[in-house]
Amino acid sequence: MPSHNFEPLAGRLATIRVDSDALKRNTLGDPHVRSVAVYLPHDAPSEGVPLLVDLTGYTGSGLKHIAWSAFGESVPQRVERLRREGRLGPVAVAFPDCFTSLGGNQYVDNPVLGDWERFLLDDMLPQLERELPLRPGPEHRAVFGKSSGGYGAYVQAFRHGDRWAGAASLSGDVGFELLFGGDFPKVLTALRAFGGPAEFIEGFHASPKIRGEHFHTLLVLAMAATYDPAPDQPFGVRLPVDPRTCERIPERWANWIACDPLTWVEDAEMRASATALRAFWIDCGAQDQYHLAYGTRRMHDALVRHGVEHRYEEFDDDHSGIDYRMDVALPWLYERLWSAR
Repeated sequence: MPSHNFEPLAGRLATIRVDSDALKRNTLGDPHVRSVAVYLPHDAPSEGVPLLVDLTGYTGSGLKHIAWSAFGESVPQRVERLRREGRLGPVAVAFPDCFTSLGGNQYVDNPVLGDWERFLLDDMLPQLERELPLRPGPEHRAVFGKSSGGYGAYVQAFRHGDRWAGAASLSGDVGFELLFGGDFPKVLTALRAFGGPAEFIEGFHASPKIRGEHFHTLLVLAMAATYDPAPDQPFGVRLPVDPRTCERIPERWANWIACDPLTWVEDAEMRASATALRAFWIDCGAQDQYHLAYGTRRMHDALVRHGVEHRYEEFDDDHSGIDYRMDVALPWLYERLWSAR
């Protein structure tokens, strides 16, 4: 069993409220004013510290990563422990609350869930640099995340590599055919009891108790609203399969595949974005229960084939309870980006 981290924080947590223009027009009606918790080290030099941005997985929030954890530690506690061990230097960490009514998002601009790329880049980062003792500019910031947060790191790497020094995708969503292909029959079967996606989501919100098996159905519906949004449909959801036969609808599924990082890596302009990073990390557990190991291996092979510098690690575990991978990825990012600066 892991040890519990009893150490109180030496640094401090600040909470910034971001009034985001990018999120105002989401059709879910979710709030556009968002909290961003920021960990700041106690010994920040006068010139400020570099910034890590933590993107959480589906059903998560950055605010959860600053919370107490039994037989574990918050991410700020983890950062301070890594410093005590000599594996990390002084750094700030931002924890944005990016939760939505569909259980989360994939950190892309989207008419249904909101323009989350613009939120991070155009609303959050400038405000943090104005209000906090941070070193400004892309060379002093990196983004990391696990699962959906790892997909968000892929988004930033392949679309906005000039806005960051580094990105780390920890078990990030990639390889959509394997990741989602087997989910559609299960989702259609689950929806039959409710009548359709809108009725399922309404029932989910109205239920006094959330059933575990319903989480994955909601996840697939949230992915549908993300990768093939339908703002004119309830909750923006349309599935890429025929509801009676589960046959793929080619034009609908094509929109999902266009959002797969395996598609992006084959695009020269998007590869150039990732190449602009000074540090690019990808990893995955060999027993990942969502089949992400296969997509991550394909991503690694494609990056090697195209000559994109990166660090790839495969570890002996699955997709759950792997926050300990931050102990490897974060020191690597810091060493590559800021240890000699």
